[in-house]
Amino acid sequence: MTERWTPHATVATIVFQNGKFLMVEELSDGNPVFNQPAGHIEAGETVEQAAVRETLEETGWEVRPTGVLGLYTYTAPSNGITYHRYCLIAEPIRHRPDVPLDEGIIGPAWMSIEELQACNRLRSAMVLTCAQDFLSKQHYPLELITEHP
Repeated sequence: MTERWTPHATVATIVFQNGKFLMVEELSDGNPVFNQPAGHIEAGETVEQAAVRETLEETGWEVRPTGVLGLYTYTAPSNGITYHRYCLIAEPIRHRPDVPLDEGIIGPAWMSIEELQACNRLRSAMVLTCAQDFLSKQHYPLELITEHP
């Protein structure tokens, strides 16, 4: 019997303000790395809802999704898991420092594209790719995503 391949459905949120990206410093295998606010889509949740939830849980920022940047795939060499990432664009609404952050999260950081390019602690290649794509590629309306109940 062949093992069933099941990619992981995830979201990531690009939040850009004053020339900087909202990033998350988090632990991955015990090492501090930087990532966009990102995580798995939960059962019964839309892509937009997942992006809003993950951003709040990882950074303490409330955001409003405004567009779609793209769809990305990545197979992690550490575990062989393939991740399908819906990357949404969102505007920051307000910071809520009272919100407890997820376990393993060190905290939010605002980083310029130059800082991301120079950083040797990015969680995966998708982190820099998404930031560069935000600055150089077309953005799409949220209506690109059709979700059936």
